[in-house]
Amino acid sequence: MRTKLWAVVPAAGSGSRFSKTELKQYQYIQNQTVLEHTVNRLHTLDLEGCVLAIGEQDNFAQTLSFQHQDKMHFCLGGSERVHSVLNALIYLSNIADENDWVLVHDAARPCVTSTCLQDLVCSAIEADKNSILAIPVRDTLKRVEAENQIEKTVSRNFLWQAQTPQMAKLKDLKHAIEVALANQVVITDEASALEHIGQPVQVVQGRSDNIKITYKDDLELARLILQSQIAN
Repeated sequence: MRTKLWAVVPAAGSGSRFSKTELKQYQYIQNQTVLEHTVNRLHTLDLEGCVLAIGEQDNFAQTLSFQHQDKMHFCLGGSERVHSVLNALIYLSNIADENDWVLVHDAARPCVTSTCLQDLVCSAIEADKNSILAIPVRDTLKRVEAENQIEKTVSRNFLWQAQTPQMAKLKDLKHAIEVALANQVVITDEASALEHIGQPVQVVQGRSDNIKITYKDDLELARLILQSQIAN
């Protein structure tokens, strides 16, 4: 039986660190929005469908020209990223099998490569294990608490920087998020919800160019990365 893959993209955030008036996922790079670049990268996989969780006032997302438009689904997002993901998983529960795999990917990560996506999917399915893209921490880390004073240097030997997509089976991820929210645990990514219920999560090494657009400067960096990837 063919393994079925679904993508979930939480895209209901306010993007306050980028701009108070502009949403980062709707900024343009090479005549396409960041969100179109992001979703179209995901569609380099053989997806059953992609669910966008969008804001209640968002009347723009559904007008965009995504590749594989017939595989696009939309649901209402939530107040926080985790609520948007859960809403999308609840939506998926009505059209997908509980054992189907789901990849959750940030709307503002348009530079993830198809090779990284394939590596993630293959590793997760072969190991039958929840998996995320991540990269080893390269820089020296300092713990700073008060008055910008360094308290100590933190060993980076076992530290990885989490990226997305993060991949799990639909039933497992939905259950993990529901339990974490019920327990009022702060959920910063899907892996943290899975960790909370004791589910193992493995890292699959990604690439440093899989950046998340958070600040305005990141938009120009994403432009340069996408141009470089196309040239290569």
